[in-house]
Amino acid sequence: MPRSRRAARRGPGSARTGSPASEEEASSEVLSHCSSASEGASPAEEAAGSEAAGEQGQEEEAEDRLKEHMDNLLDKSAKTRQAALQSLRLAFSSKTLSEFLLERRLTLTDSLEKCLKKGKGEEQALAGTVLTLLCLQMGSGPEGEEVFRSLKPLLVSVLTDSTASPGARQSCATALGMCCYIAAADVEDLVSCLSCLEGIFSTPSAGEGGSAPTQHGPLHCSALQSWSLLLTICPPSHIKSVLDNRWLKLPPLLSSSSVTLRILAGETIALVFELAQDMEEDLCHQDTEFLRAQLKVLATESNKYRAKTDRRKQRSIFRDILRFIESGEYQEETIRFGLECMYLDSWARQRTYQAFKEVLGSGIRHHLQNNELLREIFGLGPPLVLDVAALKASKVSRFEKHLYNSAAFKARTKARSRVRDKRADVL
Repeated sequence: MPRSRRAARRGPGSARTGSPASEEEASSEVLSHCSSASEGASPAEEAAGSEAAGEQGQEEEAEDRLKEHMDNLLDKSAKTRQAALQSLRLAFSSKTLSEFLLERRLTLTDSLEKCLKKGKGEEQALAGTVLTLLCLQMGSGPEGEEVFRSLKPLLVSVLTDSTASPGARQSCATALGMCCYIAAADVEDLVSCLSCLEGIFSTPSAGEGGSAPTQHGPLHCSALQSWSLLLTICPPSHIKSVLDNRWLKLPPLLSSSSVTLRILAGETIALVFELAQDMEEDLCHQDTEFLRAQLKVLATESNKYRAKTDRRKQRSIFRDILRFIESGEYQEETIRFGLECMYLDSWARQRTYQAFKEVLGSGIRHHLQNNELLREIFGLGPPLVLDVAALKASKVSRFEKHLYNSAAFKARTKARSRVRDKRADVL
């Protein structure tokens, strides 16, 4: 209303002289606003651009943190070095950082060498794990081979040093086997690593004053696991020597007090039989029948002095081992990750997967999806490139998971109820 009163007070001449200018100004403002709106990006494009900028900023921030952790490996404080090693272990196991590490591998290798030489206990164990993950990130090319060749003597030195801490020796046993599996290009390196690992887990005879097999621990488990892993890539000539006499060092390990070592020894024996079948060799030996009898005992053992979970796990695995040795049947296992899956259809493939899973932990699925080395080892082809819609479609909603779990629980309850009813009838 006040504006109308002001306009009414003006004369007609003043209105006519001011209107063309005001109309031109208004039209120019509208045109400039429209042109700026047409030149600007759409809301969706702006959101995508801001998201990409945010991801790039997060990536740069993560790289800065990694650089800081690598610098802290040379710190005077042992706690600071251990914290840096722990952070690098988590980062290397959960992400693929080959491009970032390619330029810094020599610096990181020198820092890890100092941690292995001058560190104690936990620091040496973490350094061995980070070295394994670094070699896994570098792959089987010249870069990975360079890392392995430079630190192999130090790994052997720590592994064979009886005064070193058990954790450090165990980590070096795993690192020696994994790095040799990934990056060793020379057969001599492979054979020397096999001999070194065999000297750790093989049982000395009583006449040599050695320890009994019941005193074996985690170190012997790691050495046996690494030895069996390297056995899967051995040339036929060396496998022939293993089949002739060396595999007879495995049955005594079945008497160990450690359920983990007993299971590893049984799986390694099954692997040896599988390699013999592939080479069309016969393992009929005077001790073979005794071995089968020993496997049957372990597959049906019910001694109360062993833990209930250990007995259940042992019986399940040794039934599979005995079935394979007697009939050649292997129980296939399916591993799912993302939209893909792979099949473990042999003892060699199962040993390889378990070795990488132990090093990567929960990051095994990410590396199976994105790490070219693992995809090449397991024959998965190049990494899949998926769009956002495909990723969203692959995710199962929480409600669908609830329905699936409810149905599985109902079916499990019915099956157990039938068994309980039969037990009641018998009683």
